[in-house]
Formats: sequence, structure tokens, C-alpha cells
Amino acid sequence: MSLRLQPVRVETGSGDEDGRLVFRDDALIALLVRLSDNHDADSGKWFLEAGFGCVAQERNPLFEDLEQAQAWFATR
Repeated sequence: MSLRLQPVRVETGSGDEDGRLVFRDDALIALLVRLSDNHDADSGKWFLEAGFGCVAQERNPLFEDLEQAQAWFATR
């Protein structure tokens, strides 16, 4: 299994535009969005905006950094 994160600009309508498409073995499994300064204590953290298949969640998690997000994806 290999994970690949592809930088992407996300039109969220807010300052949260820095995103990553997450691929597992060439299949799209998630969209991560980096939270802007508008999110106070959570600024700079990565939010699972959308998860597909085995990473779909009822409550999407928040990650301190991309390394933490990748470790989480690896367990799914």
C-alpha cells in the first residue's frame, strides 16, 4: 500500500484553501484541508473534509500535521 498526497487549492468560500488529495494505490480516498487563521487554536491543523470508502467517517477527524494524517490513513 502506498499513500500519495497531491497539493490542491480548494474553493471553500473561506480562507481554508490549502488542500491535499489523498490517494492510496492510485485511488482517491480523501480530501484534507488545512485550517486557516480563522480557526484560532485549530489554525494550521488538517481537517478531513471528505473521506471515501474505508476512510469515510460520521465525524471527520482533525490532525495536527500531515504526518499524523498519513499515520491515521495507514490504519484504515
